[in-house]
Amino acid sequence: MAKSNNWRTAWQQGSYRIKCLTGLAVLLATLVYFPFFFEIIQGRSGAVLSDILLDRLAPHNMSLPVFMIIWASTLLLTFRALTDPDLFLLVIWGYNLLTVARLICIAAISLNPPSGLIPLADPLTNLFYGSRYITHDLFFSGHTASVCLIFFCLKRRIDKYFVGIATISIGIMLLVQHVHYTIDVLAAPVFAYGAWFCARFFTEKERRLLTNG
Repeated sequence: MAKSNNWRTAWQQGSYRIKCLTGLAVLLATLVYFPFFFEIIQGRSGAVLSDILLDRLAPHNMSLPVFMIIWASTLLLTFRALTDPDLFLLVIWGYNLLTVARLICIAAISLNPPSGLIPLADPLTNLFYGSRYITHDLFFSGHTASVCLIFFCLKRRIDKYFVGIATISIGIMLLVQHVHYTIDVLAAPVFAYGAWFCARFFTEKERRLLTNG
């Protein structure tokens, strides 16, 4: 079976070019929209959930290890995707679908942050969140879901092993920092799998064309 890592072959396919460029345009649009959306969300007041697990966890600031793991996973994915157009297309659409699902969920489910929350501090990520820390973007956990999506998209066993551990670690550390409720973290892999599954179905034609040369 031929490897689907030939960008020249991929770009010769009209459907690949259309889906790739459209996916990148959607990604750019959502990144531009993020600050406006989260500023609105931050101004809302919502419910405070009872969380037995958080009640038993003393909050600690885990921002540094959280973002070290996130960016290490992202860099690994970037390295793999730049040599594999099939993976690149899958990741773009998987992330777009995951983002849309998260925006819908956050808009529909208004929650106040857990007691003892310590805001995540990451200068690069916060550029997309506007001028202040956003603490009302709760259901579901975007950090956990994004790393979990990377796990589903990656192909190599060793990569999946590393990112699988990273996903579990991120979820635990977000709870320790009281950034999310337990349900936010537990729901994240479900949405990540759904986004991966739909993106895989959407890009099936291009994957077959690249695999068959």
